[in-house]
Amino acid sequence: MSHFGVLPPRLVLDRLLHDWLLEDIGRGDRTTQALITKEVRQAKWMAKASGVIAGLPIAARVFQLLDEKVSFIPVVAEGSSCEAGKVVAQIDGPLDALLMGERVALNIVMRLSGVAKLTQNYVDQIADLPAKLVDTRKTTPGLRLLEKYATTVGGAVNHRMGLDDAVMIKDNHIAAAGGIGKAIVQIRSSIPYPLTIEVETESLEQVQEALQHRSDIIMLDNMPVDLMRQAVDIIRQHDSHVKIEASGNITLDTIRAVAETGVDYISSSAPITKSSWLDLSMRIE
Repeated sequence: MSHFGVLPPRLVLDRLLHDWLLEDIGRGDRTTQALITKEVRQAKWMAKASGVIAGLPIAARVFQLLDEKVSFIPVVAEGSSCEAGKVVAQIDGPLDALLMGERVALNIVMRLSGVAKLTQNYVDQIADLPAKLVDTRKTTPGLRLLEKYATTVGGAVNHRMGLDDAVMIKDNHIAAAGGIGKAIVQIRSSIPYPLTIEVETESLEQVQEALQHRSDIIMLDNMPVDLMRQAVDIIRQHDSHVKIEASGNITLDTIRAVAETGVDYISSSAPITKSSWLDLSMRIE
């Protein structure tokens, strides 16, 4: 099953790609510039292992930044599965652009495809249940927008992109404020109206306190499944509009049991932090 993520606008994406191309090319591709003319050639991208493809539109933009004459044609749809030996893209254009952009473009797609594949594995475990998988801020510096794009290609939902997206009151905030109630009261008095407030809780007592102070979202952090189920019952009976998120050491073996407690969302860093790259290669024809 294919899923579709939303890429950042070119104003944002191109800035990232420019930096990565400059990092790789430096003052010039010594090998290509010494040997290659601008003759137009064709190349194919091949999958060397099975996986889920993510990042092809980004790869296309990498080559276009080097030379707008390059045509990058996906052979498989973004978010679709592929087998080893499958051609995933056909590229036509000036050979120097193909060779200079090869490594950056491949690196991006290999990384994002790995994230999409592991995300899909997690999503498949709970596909028939209402709970949704969400990602976290545990991302590679500089790659957050694209790694989070890849999780949506794999079927997950994005959690907040950054600290300015929403309020999440975690254990250290609670300790600094002197309690959940004090933290919520202080924060609610100063944040803009549209922002939601989420509170991380580790006990039923903290759940009750978060409910008392009208938290929009309650996270059940590292709770045993039995305790989580009790917390869900308490929250649903108190206010059916409060969203419930489960988090903490979520694995492929445990995610289904967590989803069966009735939570709305399950957050995990694993699809990003534990994913392997999909092996791809480019061959000039």
